[in-house]
Amino acid sequence: MEKFGKSQPVKRVEDHRFLTGDGRYVDDIAPQGALHGVFFRAPVAHGVITELDVSDARDAEGVHLVLTCADLEAAGMNIALPHTVVDNRDGSKGAAPLRPMLAKDRVRYVGEPVALIVADTLQQARDAAELILFDADDLPAKMDLTPGGETLHAEAPDNRAFDWGMGDETKVEAAFAKAARRVRLEVGDNRIIVNSMEPRGCYAEWAEDRLHVALNGQGVWAHKGFLTEAFGLSEDAVRVTNPDVGGGFGMKAMTYPEYFCIAQAARALGRPVRWMSERTEAMLTDNGGRDLVSWAEFAFDENHKITAYRVDTRCNLGAYNSQFGQPIQSTLFSKVLMGVYDVQDTYLHVEGYYTNTVQVDAYRGAGRPEAIYVLERLMDRAARELGVDPWELRRINFIKPDQFPYTTATGELYDVGDFARLLTRAGEEADREGFAARRTADANRGLLRGQGLCYYIESILGDPSEGAKVVFEENGSVTIYVGTQSNGQGHETVYAQFLSDQTGIPAERISVVQGDSDLIKKGGGTGGSRSVTTQNTATLATVAKITEVFTAFLAEELGLDAGDITFDDERFRAEGSNVTPTMLEVAEMARAKGRDDLLSHHERASLPGRSYPNGAHVAEVVIDPETGVVTLDRYTVVDDFGNLINPMLAEGQVHGGVAQGIGQAVQERVVYDEDGQLLTATFMDYAMPRAADLPMISFTSEPVPSTANAMGMKGCGEAGTVGALAAVSNAVQDALWERGVRQADMPFTPHRVWEMLQGAAIAAE
Repeated sequence: MEKFGKSQPVKRVEDHRFLTGDGRYVDDIAPQGALHGVFFRAPVAHGVITELDVSDARDAEGVHLVLTCADLEAAGMNIALPHTVVDNRDGSKGAAPLRPMLAKDRVRYVGEPVALIVADTLQQARDAAELILFDADDLPAKMDLTPGGETLHAEAPDNRAFDWGMGDETKVEAAFAKAARRVRLEVGDNRIIVNSMEPRGCYAEWAEDRLHVALNGQGVWAHKGFLTEAFGLSEDAVRVTNPDVGGGFGMKAMTYPEYFCIAQAARALGRPVRWMSERTEAMLTDNGGRDLVSWAEFAFDENHKITAYRVDTRCNLGAYNSQFGQPIQSTLFSKVLMGVYDVQDTYLHVEGYYTNTVQVDAYRGAGRPEAIYVLERLMDRAARELGVDPWELRRINFIKPDQFPYTTATGELYDVGDFARLLTRAGEEADREGFAARRTADANRGLLRGQGLCYYIESILGDPSEGAKVVFEENGSVTIYVGTQSNGQGHETVYAQFLSDQTGIPAERISVVQGDSDLIKKGGGTGGSRSVTTQNTATLATVAKITEVFTAFLAEELGLDAGDITFDDERFRAEGSNVTPTMLEVAEMARAKGRDDLLSHHERASLPGRSYPNGAHVAEVVIDPETGVVTLDRYTVVDDFGNLINPMLAEGQVHGGVAQGIGQAVQERVVYDEDGQLLTATFMDYAMPRAADLPMISFTSEPVPSTANAMGMKGCGEAGTVGALAAVSNAVQDALWERGVRQADMPFTPHRVWEMLQGAAIAAE
C-alpha cells in the first residue's frame, strides 16, 4: 500500500466492493422473512386530529400490526424523542415541548408519522395505509420567522423556542457608538434537503428479550442509549449496528421516530421488521439544513480595522426541537463567529422559531458554514462600501502568526495559523492577476464575470476522546476496532494505512471493524470533522501500548533489558542481536508461548485541544444576463489541514464539500406553500448539482501543523462546504454589482438572477 513513505495518496480499498455492487447496506442485509413497515404520515401541516381509524388497515390482507401513539404508550414506552435545549438570555431554558414518536392529538408538519403498518410485503403495507381513516381540524400554518401566529406548542406561546445571546452587548454597543464607519448587511441562508445517496432505513429483531437494531447512521452508541431509555432496558439488552452507509452529512447522526417504532413492532410480533424510506418520504421527513436569516454589522476605525461585530439571527427549528436543532445556530455558530479576524468585541443574538415544517438540524458543517457565510458576505460588502480591496481588507484584520495561540472572543483557542500566507498562495493559484483580462473578454461577449473570495476557519467538534482496539488474529491478520463510522469517506483505507504506517504491518493484512455496539463498547461516531483526528490519536496510544508490551516480552525471550530494545515502525531491534522481528512475528512468538494475553490491546486517548482547519476559496462565475444562468468557471481552494494522512482522501472530501456548497448556492432551495405543503418533494422540483454543473476544483495544501494532536493534522470533512457558500455568493454579487444589484441572496437560480437584474434595471430608470 505504501511505496515512498508516509502521507501517501493511497487508493481506497473499500471502493472495489462499492463499485461492483458488493456493498452491504441496511436494506441488503435485513433478515430473511422480515416483515415490511410503512408509515402513514400527516397529509396536512397543522391540525387537531379528530379521527384516526385504523381498523380496516388492521384487517387488511397480509397485515400483522398497526401501531399508533396510543399503542406505544400502552406498551409502556417513553414516547418522547430526545433533544437538546439552550439557555435563554434571561437564564431560563429554551422551550422543550414533547416530540412524540407518532403524532399525538395534533399533527405539526406534512409527513409527520401518525401510524406504522406492518405486513408480509411492502405492497400490502402500502395498500393497508390507504385504508386508514384520518381527519383533522385544520389550523393555520406557521411559516415565517417572526413572533406570533397559530401556536404550535403551549411551551412557546409566540412560537419562539429560545432567545440566546453570547458576548458583552453593552461593550459592543459602545464600540459601535465611536466607530469611524459602520457596515450592515442582511444575509439569508436558504433551507436545503440533505438527499444522501442512500435514504434512511433500519431493521429490528428481538431474541431472548434482547433488541438488535441495524440502521444506516453515523455511530451506534447514541442510538443504543436512546433505545435503552425508550424501552426501559438495560444496556446489555440492546445492540445497535451500522453496516455500510451511503452518505450521512450530519442528517443521519440524529435519531428519528422510525427506529423506535420498528423496534416496538418487532417486539410485539416476535419477528424481524424492516423499513426503508422512499425518496419523497425522505424529502418530507429527514432533518433539513440551514434556514436562517441574519443581520450582521461591523464597526471600523479610521484604518479599516474591525473594532466590533454583532449578529442578530432568526433560525427555523421546524415543528419540534430535533436532537441538536437549538445548539446548531447558537453555540455551534459561535465557535467561529469572528472567523480568522482579530476582534474581541462581539455579540451574537439568536432567536429560534417553530414552524410547520420538518425539523432542521446539522448539515455538513453544523453551524460553522452558517457563521462563516454571514461573516464573509459582510467582509465583501464592507470592502465595497469602504472602497478597499476585499483581499486587503482581510489581510488588515487577520490574526497574525505571532498572536498564536489565540483565544477568540467566544472562547475558542486557535493553536496555530498563517492566514496571510495561505491567502497569498490562493491568489497565485487562482491567477488573480489575470482576472481583469478574463472579465474584459467576457464583457465583450455580453457576459458578466465575477470573482469571490472566502477565507474560512472551522472547529472540529464532537467527543475529543476515542478508543482503538488491535487484535492479532490466528491467521496472521490484524483487526482494528474503531469508534467512528464511515459514511463513505474512506475510513477503512485511512485507518489501515495509519496503523500500517505506525507498525509496519502490511495494510492488506489489516481489517477495520466499526459500527457494532457489542464489539466496540464506546465510541464518538462520525461528525464534526472529528473522525481521523480522534481515531488515529487513539490508534497511536494503542500502538504505544503494543510496543511496550511486545518489548517487554522480547526482552524476556532474548535475555535483554527492555531498554536495549527499540522499535522503528517496522521492526524491533536490539544492539548486538541479529534478531529483528516484525510486530506480526512477535505476535506469533507470543502465541507459540501461550501468551494470548499479548494479542489484544485497547487504549483510549483524548485530544488535548481542537484543531482549526482553515483556508481560502476563490470562485469565478460567468453570468448570462439575458437568461440569468450562472456558470461556475473556475474554483480554487488552498487549505491548511496541517499534516495530511492521505492527501487523496483529503482532496476528495474537499471536492465533495465544495459540491454541496455550490449546490446550495446555485440550485438547491426548499419551497413550502403557505399551507405548509412541500412543493420540492421530488427531483423534478428540487435541483441537485450534477457533474456538468461543477468546474474542475483546484486543491492545494499549505499546511501549518496543528499542535493539538500528535499527528499535526486538522479535520477536513466539512471544510469544503464551509468555504464554498460565501466564495460562490461573493462571486455572483461581484458579477451583478456593475448592473446595480446590491442584494444577491442564494440560491442563484436563473430565474432569481434574472429577476435581480430586471429589478436593478427598473430601479435605475
